[in-house]
Amino acid sequence: MKIALWISLFITFYAFFGYGILLFILIKIKRVIKGKPVVPVVAFDKLPTCTLVVAAYNEEDIIDQKIQNSLALVYPKDKLEFLFITDGSTDGTAEKVGAYPEIRHMHTAERKGKIVAVHRAMDTVTTEVVVFTDANTFLNAEALVNICRHYADARVGAVAGEKRVHAEAGNATAGEGFYWKYESKLKTWDSELYSVVGAAGELFSLRTALYQPVPPETILDDFMISLLVAQKGFRVIYEPEAFATESASQNVTEELKRKIRIAAGGIQSIIWLKALLNPLPIPVLSFQYISHRALRWTVTPYLMILALVLNIAIVVMHGSFIYQLLLLAQIGFYLLALFGWILEERQIKVKIFFIPYYFCMMNYAVMAGINRYAAGRQSAIWEKAKRQ
Repeated sequence: MKIALWISLFITFYAFFGYGILLFILIKIKRVIKGKPVVPVVAFDKLPTCTLVVAAYNEEDIIDQKIQNSLALVYPKDKLEFLFITDGSTDGTAEKVGAYPEIRHMHTAERKGKIVAVHRAMDTVTTEVVVFTDANTFLNAEALVNICRHYADARVGAVAGEKRVHAEAGNATAGEGFYWKYESKLKTWDSELYSVVGAAGELFSLRTALYQPVPPETILDDFMISLLVAQKGFRVIYEPEAFATESASQNVTEELKRKIRIAAGGIQSIIWLKALLNPLPIPVLSFQYISHRALRWTVTPYLMILALVLNIAIVVMHGSFIYQLLLLAQIGFYLLALFGWILEERQIKVKIFFIPYYFCMMNYAVMAGINRYAAGRQSAIWEKAKRQ
């Protein structure tokens, strides 16, 4: 039991924090050997041709702002195209997009899901690079330049931008902003070591020639598409100077709904991308994929429960002081999470409790997502989470 307890605690710690520590050390060693990576310098007029693709469903309230944000992006005008798809929208989204002659607009009345709409759009893209972004996010002015300069390196197949979450101070979803800041740092180090393991749909791009359609039932299409590029032997670079900003979830209930969908898509991706679990073809990529993604989306939540149960059993049977302290630490952490939940229910803003609560909520979402996927109840067409 003691061995199983320490293994459970080690894997849990490694999946969320230990990998980050190890990654930091590896990056320091790599910089000593090869020096710090240099950001490519590409003349403005030498940037590749690019299409910005936005899939929008019932975004009437925000679509004008999104279009204005897109048209204001800095990029050679003769090399940039805009393509908006509004399939299935039943509000005024399609009509508003159609009012902009600068935007190439695609629309069908039937809603088949985002990835089906994207596949249809990609059949018409002829530029060297395609950039995907969500309708409810806003890009910094230099985002496209900062992304597309990386394609001067022939080894780069895709570039992921940074997701930034704007949350009100003290809001119950403060944990979401903290989580994405930590994830951004891990992605920066992943990219420097070798490759990012999966891009977020808020902002990512790839060489158009490398785009590989995924099945219409794919839940995390952006994650799958970017990893298929990496599986071909190309690097997926992370560019934090290209960022998409969106509001935090309206509340933890809405964030939980989103996390469960992501978890269901995560287990689907691990099953479909099982070849990446084999370290022989690309050892570094498999190491990053298992450490950063696979452990979190499979065994870690269950190991957290197992560690608590084993710790209780060991204390009851042996009463060892070390294990009593360890049990107190575990119970203390979960009490903080419980207080966070109680305060969130009462809409009391004490941020320090929300980080452990958010952590536990994420791991609960993984178990719920696995159950939902196993039961066949997670559709690729999802209900959007409400934002602030």
